[in-house]
Amino acid sequence: MGYEKFTWVIQNFTYLQYLQCSQSNIFVIGGCKWILKGYHDAKYLSLFLMVATSKTLPCGWRRHTRFRLTVVNQLSDELSQQREMEKWFDQKLFLSGYQMLLLTKLIAKKGGFLVNNEVKIVVEVDVLQVIGNLDVSEESLEVNQPMKRIKLNDDGASVKESIDVNGFLVLPSQVESAKRIFERHSDMALEFRAKNQYVRTSCMNVLLSLIDTLCQSLQDFSIDDIGQAERALAYLKDSDFKVDWLERKLEEVKEKKIEEQIGKTGMQELEEDLKVLKQKCSDIEALLEKENQKCSDIKALLEKEKTKVLAAARAPPLTLDDVV
Repeated sequence: MGYEKFTWVIQNFTYLQYLQCSQSNIFVIGGCKWILKGYHDAKYLSLFLMVATSKTLPCGWRRHTRFRLTVVNQLSDELSQQREMEKWFDQKLFLSGYQMLLLTKLIAKKGGFLVNNEVKIVVEVDVLQVIGNLDVSEESLEVNQPMKRIKLNDDGASVKESIDVNGFLVLPSQVESAKRIFERHSDMALEFRAKNQYVRTSCMNVLLSLIDTLCQSLQDFSIDDIGQAERALAYLKDSDFKVDWLERKLEEVKEKKIEEQIGKTGMQELEEDLKVLKQKCSDIEALLEKENQKCSDIKALLEKEKTKVLAAARAPPLTLDDVV
């Protein structure tokens, strides 16, 4: 099957360390549900991989698993602390792990393990054999599996990566966006009750896609796209996401798009009017040119007649001989 990766970002670690124990949300790898548990005593941070459904599985279940636990050094991968083991999990041994790192080293300033008050934990799991039922069927995994970035280990084995942000698994490229959303709207998902991680991931993907749409230029989407965005927003509201802030922003974008459409229609009408006026001006200019030619002809004729009159006026008077 190969390794699959889950990343657990422990936020506000300097506060949580006094609680002595913390745990990740449930995640699914190899059709099995898992939890990461962190224990912090006076000296060490210890990490354990635990079968999340150990209390509800039928008697006789066993899971042969190979896994790696890593406390990530966010300044240098070479300084990250990693432990690896291969275990059979069962009713008696439903969690396994290691003493990973001295707390003094973990929280040291500029040590690289605690950055922005966050500690990053990575677990890579390869489920080798399962005796008993899977927690999630293979069919469900194929249908519901969210998009994940595929990486290769040095040995060529595939690793699927996702990161937990406030209980939602997101792609590494989505982490900053998801964190910023929860920082500004911490109550957004308080009433969201879905526990299935694939449903949660689906809703988060809808939310992030909707925000990406609203961040595009008005010229890049149509009124029909606005309609699709409104349906996506309705889906989020029906899922009990508190997204009134997003609804207001969508309404603003919709108004701007309508104004743009009205402006485009007005511009087209003005362009047609301008075209008609230009044609009229062209016709008037042609008529004016024709009238100017007439004026020139009349002026030339007038000059000719004037010359005749002047010539007649200069003629000498008749003599008696001329008369008789």
